[in-house]
Amino acid sequence: MSLDNMVMEHMMNPKNYGTLASANAEGMGKNPLNGEKVAIYIHVKEDEEKPYIDDIAFQAIGCTTTIVAGSMLTEEAKGLTLDGARNLVEATMKLLEKLPEEDAACSEMVALGIKAAVDTYEKRKEDREYPMITYQIEGTCTPKEEEEA
Repeated sequence: MSLDNMVMEHMMNPKNYGTLASANAEGMGKNPLNGEKVAIYIHVKEDEEKPYIDDIAFQAIGCTTTIVAGSMLTEEAKGLTLDGARNLVEATMKLLEKLPEEDAACSEMVALGIKAAVDTYEKRKEDREYPMITYQIEGTCTPKEEEEA
């Protein structure tokens, strides 16, 4: 499947979209400038000493790019250990550094949402009532043409 076809498939039929009744942690990635946000829900299974993401879902108030990124990144995160999920977020953030800010912002929101969900899970191991963590993106996804208008 070509990259274009893969992106089209995730756009037309997003994977893991919705809530997750069995979630034991959630996290939020947010754009403070325009109100867009991504909620990530994870169900972590404790497998001996390596907890892993058994299931994951996301909801977004955002553009098509946000939905596509949510679908693709949650598919990648499913089945990963928590360290694997952190590595996925780190690798995604490094790739996004090479893109213009407005192109990277939507994917960054999703990556930060996954990081927030993993971090929330870790905190809840010590305090079951720990609130959901939210991370905000640094840049903006407003194209320069819209800013000037």
